[in-house]
Amino acid sequence: MSVTYQDSNARMSQVAVHNGTVYLAGQVPSDATADMRGQTEQVLARIDQLLAQAGTSKEQLVSAQIWVTSMSEFDQMNAAWDAWVVPGRPPVRAAVEAKLAKPEWKVEIMVVAALPEA
Repeated sequence: MSVTYQDSNARMSQVAVHNGTVYLAGQVPSDATADMRGQTEQVLARIDQLLAQAGTSKEQLVSAQIWVTSMSEFDQMNAAWDAWVVPGRPPVRAAVEAKLAKPEWKVEIMVVAALPEA
C-alpha cells in the first residue's frame, strides 16, 4: 500500500497517510504570545484541521506525544487538552518537558489517528 503526503515542503510533510493510519507532524502554535493554555488550544485547532483534511477526526485518535517547555505550566496544557479530547476516547499519550525549536513556543503536539472504516 502506498503512502500519501499532504502539506509538504522540501524538509517535511504535515500529514502522511499509510494503510488506514494518519500521522501528523508535531504541531506548534501560530501565536506564540499566548499563554500555555492559549498555545495548546491553537495547536489542537490545527490538529483538528489537519485530521479533517486527511479524512478523519479526533474521535479516531490512537496516540499523542506532547512536549511542553515547563512542567510548571503542565496543568494549563492539560486543561486545554481535557476540554478538547473526546470523552471516553482518550488516546494513549506521553507528555514530557523539552526545549522546543523556538524559545517562544510552549507546546508541541504530534498525533496518530485511524481513518474511519468505510
